[in-house]
Amino acid sequence: MAQNTTLSVPAGTWTQITDADVTSITFQIASNAIAFVKGTTDATAPTSTVGALRYSPNQGELNTALADLFPGISAARVWVFATSNINVFVSHA
Repeated sequence: MAQNTTLSVPAGTWTQITDADVTSITFQIASNAIAFVKGTTDATAPTSTVGALRYSPNQGELNTALADLFPGISAARVWVFATSNINVFVSHA
């Protein structure tokens, strides 16, 4: 299902920011905190930040293919982890 919204991501837990399998995504860290972003092949949450992409406040991606973000896997879902509560803008088809 397509979405274009801002999500609340609670501290200390992996939060899925895609609500279905996607091939590309736009997102921005909309809070003043570091966030880790990881792709998975299914709806199973990651278990660590090892191998995750690190984003600073106000950083993100603009209509980027998951194959380009996570070339080592056939990613279909995207997850965010932060050490403090943050907001993440996300848009995908």
